[in-house]
Amino acid sequence: MLGGDGLAIANKMNPIEDAFQEFTDAIQTAGDVNAFERLAVRLAQRLGFQRFAYLRLTGEAPVLISSYPKSWTDRYFDLGYQKLDPVVLRARAERALFSWGGRARAPTGSRAQRQFFDEATTFGIRSGITVPIRGGFGQTAAFTLATSDREIDLDRLAGEWRDIIHQTGLYFHAHVVARLGAPFVKRQITEGELTQRERQCLAWTAQGKTVADIAVLVAIAPRTVVFHLENARRKLGAASIAQCVAIALRRGLLS
Repeated sequence: MLGGDGLAIANKMNPIEDAFQEFTDAIQTAGDVNAFERLAVRLAQRLGFQRFAYLRLTGEAPVLISSYPKSWTDRYFDLGYQKLDPVVLRARAERALFSWGGRARAPTGSRAQRQFFDEATTFGIRSGITVPIRGGFGQTAAFTLATSDREIDLDRLAGEWRDIIHQTGLYFHAHVVARLGAPFVKRQITEGELTQRERQCLAWTAQGKTVADIAVLVAIAPRTVVFHLENARRKLGAASIAQCVAIALRRGLLS
């Protein structure tokens, strides 16, 4: 049996495990850059981070999916910062998850690298946790959760959530490569472009099933059902789930 401390730890970890389970459920149906970005943003925020970035370095142009400010990512690639970035250089040299930045760590590296970190902080990128990912033929990728929070204890989080963050990075990389190939360009979601899981959840909703019912029928978490329904509502421009169902039925999307 768990004592008081054990129960407190278990209860504390449950929301994190729930967030990861929702992420692994939903990523099965992600089919474009926008979907992958939304999933990673949602997980990052539930883990207490403001932003995420997935960078893959291939023999051609770098591949990036991130929620970093576009003004920063444009500048980053225009100036070739991927060749200078200490986090990227470390990800290319190491295999284990690592944390970086933060108030407790003085900037290291060359003068140019210290200036790079100073510049990144002006865009709200102060510290983070990065998962290095090895690919074939010398390719490298890095999945990063980043924050502007001065007080966050990254070493503690990297220790407590190491397995979840590491698996998140690997899942994200594997599904991006499998679904999108390399390199790819970001495209807009067209109206009515619903994933199979989104159509499935809407179809059950049209039959009067509740979120709890659908979760059991589809074998996913209730939060994941809500996630798919909200995605469908947004794609179809509906004000409510009921209106979304009506639109989908009218357009023959659930047949």
